[in-house]
Amino acid sequence: MPAPQRKSRARDRNNVLARPEFMSLNQSATTPQEARNYNRKQSGQYGNSSEGARDRRQSQQLPEEDCMQLNPSFKGIAWNSLMAIDIATSKSLGVCANSTSSWASARSMVKLIGITSHGLPWIVGTLICLWNSNTLAGQEVLVNLLLALLLDILTVAGLQKLVKRRGPFEVSPSILDYLVLDVYSFPASHASRATMVSKFFLNHLVLAIPLRILLVLWAFSVGLSRIMIGRHHITDVMGGFVIGYMQFNFVEIIWLPSSTCQMLSSLW
Repeated sequence: MPAPQRKSRARDRNNVLARPEFMSLNQSATTPQEARNYNRKQSGQYGNSSEGARDRRQSQQLPEEDCMQLNPSFKGIAWNSLMAIDIATSKSLGVCANSTSSWASARSMVKLIGITSHGLPWIVGTLICLWNSNTLAGQEVLVNLLLALLLDILTVAGLQKLVKRRGPFEVSPSILDYLVLDVYSFPASHASRATMVSKFFLNHLVLAIPLRILLVLWAFSVGLSRIMIGRHHITDVMGGFVIGYMQFNFVEIIWLPSSTCQMLSSLW
């Protein structure tokens, strides 16, 4: 037996076709279908490897919001600090925000102060007074007041829709708030309306000094009540005060004369 094995090994070494460079000549010819399958398998492997490399490159490139900003600007630091102070102070002043707050028993009374500056009662009351008015001066003042109230609702609703800031507490808007589009936090619509109405009355009505002081205190109390019930931040109320004052000045610029008001009243 050993002799035939040595002969076969010698025969294989002497066989030229047994060399590695000529091994392909000994293999059977592949069909075109097998060649296509082989090429498809190789291209799939290359495609998978290229996709894997692309995924690895994308995973290494983190999005900008996930990266730490090592050198924030002074403006950004100051802004974030002010916002943090505003939120913390507003939450500490929200003593009537819910049933577990320290002043929960006074929540109904504080909400009533805010309702005195709600847009719907003011519009309805102005329309009733305009219906019963018999003087041209009274109609002129009431029509411009109605214009100012409508302007306030549209302006504040547009700004709130643009900013979309939430309040310091999870306080759902009431049905009356939805009717006048008072859904978000900034600016505070009650504060802007109270400022505009009080300034309007101080400028166009003859009032005694105690009543003038009460008007100013009423506007300030309305803004404070909205913070106490957790509906607005301090900056929301301050923004409402500024916007209300600007709205009053704008109404003064576009003030409708008596003739125009009389014509509008006749249509009513």
